[in-house]
This record gives sequence, structure tokens and C-alpha cells, in this order.
Amino acid sequence: MEIEFKFCIPAGRLRAVEAALKRGTVVRTRLQARYFDTADQRLAADGMVLRLRKEGRRWVQTVKATGDNALHRLEHNVDLGTAGATPAIDPQRHQGTPVGDRLAKLLADGGGVPLVERQSTDIVRLTRDVRVTGPGGAVVEMALDVGKVVAHAGTPEQRASPVCELELELKHGDVQGLVSLARRWSQQHGLWFSTVSKAERGARLLAAQQTVEAVKAETPRFCGHHPDGRAIQQAVVASCLAQMLPNASEIAAGSQDEEQVHQLRIGMRRLRTALRELAGLDTASGPFDADAWEPPLVEAFRALGELRDREQVVKLAQPRLREAGAPEFDPLAGDAAAKGAPSAGDAVRAAAFQNVLVSLIGFTAAGPTKVASPSEGEETPPAAPAPLDADAARRMLRKRLQRLHKQVMRDGERFESLDTESQHRVRKRLKRLRYLAEFVAPLFDAADKGGAERYLKALRPAQDALGEFNDEAVALALYREATAHDARAWFAVGWFSARHAAGARACAKALGKIDEAARFWKKK
Repeated sequence: MEIEFKFCIPAGRLRAVEAALKRGTVVRTRLQARYFDTADQRLAADGMVLRLRKEGRRWVQTVKATGDNALHRLEHNVDLGTAGATPAIDPQRHQGTPVGDRLAKLLADGGGVPLVERQSTDIVRLTRDVRVTGPGGAVVEMALDVGKVVAHAGTPEQRASPVCELELELKHGDVQGLVSLARRWSQQHGLWFSTVSKAERGARLLAAQQTVEAVKAETPRFCGHHPDGRAIQQAVVASCLAQMLPNASEIAAGSQDEEQVHQLRIGMRRLRTALRELAGLDTASGPFDADAWEPPLVEAFRALGELRDREQVVKLAQPRLREAGAPEFDPLAGDAAAKGAPSAGDAVRAAAFQNVLVSLIGFTAAGPTKVASPSEGEETPPAAPAPLDADAARRMLRKRLQRLHKQVMRDGERFESLDTESQHRVRKRLKRLRYLAEFVAPLFDAADKGGAERYLKALRPAQDALGEFNDEAVALALYREATAHDARAWFAVGWFSARHAAGARACAKALGKIDEAARFWKKK
């Protein structure tokens, strides 16, 4: 299994990256690869890649597949020597390996359909091994790839896409050594983490695909039935990153897709909940560094949402105001918030945000804490703090779920008397309750099948009520601002003000009903 980071290089930074790489001994290799799949792209759909690549004068056949997280890849290579003619592709060469067996099953399930060449690459690669010293000692292979991907559409017409990326692969040692090197290079050269492989680039070219679908949240995957505190943290953070990284990768590359921005922000909300509510599951200081990770996430979240939220509120409000007889005008005309605001791409490519992504990816890939052996004549060092065991972790999670549940119930009882900012905090607290319940549901569902889903279903009416109430509060503030430059905004101010009290009552009522739901985390 390989562990690697891949970064896109801005066009204006390529020379600096190449010069920095050449400060050590580099090897230049021309890589000409041919990628194979079934006609219905069965391998691509399963996250697999099968290729033949000429590396200098040697041919190598490789199969890759997605692993457990953003850093891990299953991979098996077969050296085919320096044959003059291009070798034929043969999946049997990988038989008996985990990734090879997965490939064989996938092809067998497809009825033995033939493989066809789908795309090719022509890359010039500069490689250099870097030794990282210190506590996270490691040897990392750095590879600068410049070239192109070509899609073969079965016609004389071909489509090409440029490649300019830096890969860092852990050869041996501590994954934190890889992380520290990745952070240093990405910060120094303005690189951004990318989840898009060369094979995927080719698939998009074949389909003439400009925008890919946004990636949505998935339930965390826990290893084993009784994960300890650190394993819970890692699985939940990995789940958040699985949503965030593909969307962030597209936005950093220039996509302006609204749904990708929306799903990235949801992933960031989920991650911030994890940082807040899962702290303490691992008593070792350092690995789960919520205090360091939180500020860049908050900054990027606000930058992504500041203008979009206002635009979305106006989109929702205008049809309703029109129906109520409001005069037509654009409340965002001359909006000060839009002037000088960074683009979504700027926010995602920001050094602080990329730095925290690299750190979080490294956290999900880190192994258990190792204790150094004493040198001769030295005392045995104290044992490193251990994560909470499975039972203690579940007890802590029960307490945190119960605390959030009680706070939401208390909020519901006094919701109508709260000020606007406090009402907004109620909505955020309800979201934390929902996300934490979603995260840990697999840890408790064995005792109560479907209990978590029933509880989450009971939260939805309150989520909807508070969401609508919050949108109207934002709209009221926005239209009130607009009265400074357009008197027509006063109609909306009056209309939303008149609805405020009824909306608050609806929220209080919906929050009160949550207490009727059985709490799946409680012991029977």
C-alpha cells in the first residue's frame, strides 16, 4: 500500500518548484503510459486503474485502487523488462495480491468483458529522494510530473489536458515526516492538494465533462466493532475529509459550481463539530490538535459563505416577496460585502487552509503512538498517554450526546425570548447534535437497530423550522441594510418583521417535540 500526497502547481510557480527540487540529486525519466478499462468503465467506477507504462526503456504493468483514506492507495507493480514491442495487458499478472484479486473479481462480475485502451499519458518526471530528520523521520520520494493526458475517443479526434503536479510518496519511516515535508513545500510554493488522478483526467476528457458532481457526506467507517478513542477520531475526521477534499480540489482548480461550495461548507461544519465534540477521546497531547486546526477552518468557512449566503437568501426571498406585492429591485446592488471579497478558489487555495488539510490528512493516516526504548543506563520513559478504550469512549460520547440533547431542549423552552444571535446559536447547536449523532450511530446501532435513524428523523422538523427562521432573519438584516440606498427595501423589512414572532413560536414547538424521540445512545 502506498501513502502519498499529490499537489497541483500553479503555472507561475513551476520554475521555482523545479529549481528547488534540483537542489538535490534528481533523476529524469520519460513516462509513457496506456490506461485500460472496460467499455462501460467498470474499473473507473470502482476507483481502480490498470495501466502499462514505459519508464525509460522498461515496461511496468500497474494496478491501483482507492484505499482507506485520502492518503492510502492499494498498488501492485509488475516489471515486464525491456521488451522491444509493447506488451499486451494481462490482469492475471496481479493474481494473488489484494488489489489484483479485487481487479479479478470486478472483471469476472462483468462477464469477462474485454479491456480497451481508454487514454494515455506522456509525462517527463523528475524524482528525488528526501530524508526528513527529527521525530517524524522518513524517506520521501518527490516526483515532479509535467506533460499531458490524452483521451482516445475511438475516433481520429483526441482530447488533451496538461499535467503539472508534485507527488510526495512515503518510501519508509513515519507518515508525519511525509506530512511535515508536504506542508513545507505546499506553503512555500502555493500548491494545493488534489484528488484528481491522471486516469480520472482522461475519463473526464473522454466524456467532455466540465464539472463533476459534488461529493456529499457519508457515514464514518470504523475498523472493528469496538474502536478506541483515537480510532473514532480518525474515522470521523476521515469521513469529513472524504466529503471536503474532492470538492475543495475542484474549487481550487477553478470550478465555480455552487453545489460543490455548498457541500464543502457542510463538510467543514461536520469537521468543526468533530473537533469540538471528540476532543478528549485521545488523552495524548498533540495528535488531535483542534485548537490549531479550528481557526483556518473558520476563516475559510466564512470566506466561502459570506457572499453565497446572502445570494441564496435573496433567491429564496424574492419569489415570496413578489407574491406578497413587493416592489421589484435587487437588494444586493451596491452590496459592500461583494466588493473585494475573495473568490471560492482563493479561499480554498489559501496557505492556511491547505496547511490544515495536509495536517488533517496526516492525522487520519497516523499509526498508534510509539514509545521510544531507553538507551543503556537511562531510566524507562513514562508510558505515553493512551486513547480512551472502547467502553470509556462510548461513555464519553453518551455524555456529550445527552448534554447536547438537554441543551437543545432548554433552548426550545426559551427560544421566543432569546435575542437574534442567541437564536442563531440554537440552530448551530442543533446541527452539532445532528452531526455527532450521525458520526457515532454505527457505534450504538448494534444495540438498537434503526434507533439512530429514528432519532435523526425526529430532528428534521426542528432543523427545517430553524433553517427557515434563520434565512428570514438574515433576509431581514440584509433588506434593512438595503434601505440605506433604496427605499423599496422597507416593504421587505416590514413583511419579514411581521412574520418573526410566528416563526419563533414554530421553532420552539418543533424543538419541544424532539424530546419525544427515544435516545438511541441510552443503555436499555
